[in-house]
Amino acid sequence: MQPERSKLTIGISSRALFNLNNSHEIFINEGVDAYKNYQIKNENKILEPGDGFSLVKKILNLNSYFSDDQRVEVVLLSRNTADTGLRVFNSIEEYGLNISRAVFCGGESPYKYVEAFEVDLFLSASTEDVKRAIENGVAAAKILSSKSRPLSKDKELRIAFDGDSVIFSDEAEKLFEEKGLKAFLENEKQSRSPLKAGPFKLFLVELNKIQSELDPDDCPIRTALVTARSAPSHKRVIETLRDWGVRIDESLFLGGMDKGEFLSSFNADIFFDDQHKNIEEASDKVAAGHVLYGVKNK
Repeated sequence: MQPERSKLTIGISSRALFNLNNSHEIFINEGVDAYKNYQIKNENKILEPGDGFSLVKKILNLNSYFSDDQRVEVVLLSRNTADTGLRVFNSIEEYGLNISRAVFCGGESPYKYVEAFEVDLFLSASTEDVKRAIENGVAAAKILSSKSRPLSKDKELRIAFDGDSVIFSDEAEKLFEEKGLKAFLENEKQSRSPLKAGPFKLFLVELNKIQSELDPDDCPIRTALVTARSAPSHKRVIETLRDWGVRIDESLFLGGMDKGEFLSSFNADIFFDDQHKNIEEASDKVAAGHVLYGVKNK
């Protein structure tokens, strides 16, 4: 019996996929009717790519490495109505993105459909939607509006993750916050148990499954752990990933150094971190997703 083929499903909002800043300002300042009229009037005007566009394009390109079936899918999860969302789908068609499934929620949060679509990662510009998705056990991040950067032209998908409160739980950060660095380091030295799972563990596992089916010498996916941890606290991280059977291609233990330049060197398509300060710094260099989870986001 052949093992069940893995499938990676990404859910993304309209504002994460395309630049809807102008129309969103109209919605905020002038209301729903003005927003609706603006979108209908401009529905044949193609939207500019948003901060999640390059990531989505590269994720969809992974299907070209498989001959048997669609292994990666992107689903549009939008607060628009179908009427105002027509401009979004016109833009999807213009850019040749293979996105056929969508939910238009008419102003309500689309997070409730994340489970039904079996979404592994949800990207949105809405704080509320991201928090609700994480509370329901789905890896999710708020895409931060980034500085102007050209779209990546290479096809290799590069994703960088922070460790604590992203791949791992916030147990270590809680201890650091409550008792300080000395207590944190002492606990890391003495602990023999793996770190508990954070909101992005399952997404990383699914990404690993896709990686494992591809030629390791020509794999179009590359991952990096970019963490403020350093020796000796690196040991528990390595042992935890080993215990989970999870592969990380590059591990950067930076000991509190600014992550931006390292993410630029890695050429990340997106970086996930739980701390807004880190995300702000990273967004100067790469697209960044704020993981609204853990003690830093209480």
